[in-house]
Amino acid sequence: QLQLVESGGGLVQPGGSLRLSCATSGFSLANYAIGWFRQAPGKRREGVACIGKGTEDTYYANSVKGRFTVSRDNARGTVDLQMNSLEPEDTAVYYCAADPNRRSSDWVLQPISYEYWGQGTQVTVSS
Repeated sequence: QLQLVESGGGLVQPGGSLRLSCATSGFSLANYAIGWFRQAPGKRREGVACIGKGTEDTYYANSVKGRFTVSRDNARGTVDLQMNSLEPEDTAVYYCAADPNRRSSDWVLQPISYEYWGQGTQVTVSS
């Protein structure tokens, strides 16, 4: 059974850092693209970062480019999201998701492209 479990969320002050981790099981991580998404109260779920299927190609939303870094460890089955210079606007529930397809850059940060989802972890940026 394919599973994704996020961890690492919490409360952090503006300008601080957090590292989220997505632990996967039940599938070969190298054969899936993994995306990170977030959803704030009253807002749509939005794509934050993605690491492609079978590659180390990465994609980022403009709002996090230069601050967030996504990486994978296929042997351990984990995908991490390093978040630096956090802002109050980054406050949201963060989700990781898996997609078995290779897609164009127009689609890799679209929630509809992803079939499997974790349960989410809360990130709150506040002083």
